[in-house]
Amino acid sequence: MGAIIWLASYPKSGNTWMRVFLHNLLLDPQDPVDINSLHYFTLGEGNARFYRKIDPRPLTALSEGEIMAMRPKVHEFFTQASPDSVFVKTHHFLGEIEGTPLITMNHTAGAIYIVRNPLDVAVSYASHFGMPVDQAIDELGNDGTGSVTSDRNARQYYGSWSLNVSSWTRNAVPALHIVRYEDMQDAPFETFGGVARFLGLDPPRARLERAVASSSFDTLKAQEEKHGFVERTEHTRFFREGRVGAWRTTLSADQVARIVAGHREEMARFGYVPDGY
Repeated sequence: MGAIIWLASYPKSGNTWMRVFLHNLLLDPQDPVDINSLHYFTLGEGNARFYRKIDPRPLTALSEGEIMAMRPKVHEFFTQASPDSVFVKTHHFLGEIEGTPLITMNHTAGAIYIVRNPLDVAVSYASHFGMPVDQAIDELGNDGTGSVTSDRNARQYYGSWSLNVSSWTRNAVPALHIVRYEDMQDAPFETFGGVARFLGLDPPRARLERAVASSSFDTLKAQEEKHGFVERTEHTRFFREGRVGAWRTTLSADQVARIVAGHREEMARFGYVPDGY
């Protein structure tokens, strides 16, 4: 039995990109890993099949309190999925709901937290969920933001962008490695190499370079265009653009000002406050 290494982030911040890199690094295939096979190697915190081990009813038939009460046991199940540490994706903020922790620390070995400029998150979030940008900005500023429980997944409690970022990066986690999305794109070899070292790995340079190339945004986008992607929504491709700074040609000055006003403290920590704001 192992322990959990959380792959944590606000939605649309590069979590799936990180998962693909880890698949390619640890499995070391000669060809890029199929993006539709990610669930075989990294688990999803809300995956209904783990909750049904405790209560066979559909998740939609359960109350929020009943689902929350199951979470510690579900996290224990995750640790039994492998004799070694297991990677689990989450968009939860690091906190409690109805007195139960969203992240069970006694089953946790550590976490990789991916942070992305909320100006770009707002643009990607709006496209992914099929909503106006102004609504996305509202959701990024709302501590109550989260997904909806379905028969396939339990609700994820995102919180606001600032709450999510601060809760993970300012609180005690057994071992924490913070990665900026922008560095994943601008300096992939150095950034993903840092992830490997955090995990106690020292892969040969050729293996690391192959994993980085196999998980590049262009590679993932081409896979989705050819084979589709099970995690996309009905509104847009999952790997849509991924460009750093897309907000500059999408957001109005007023929209930028709203985001900065709502998240200045955490944005400043990561170098995200644009000049003039």
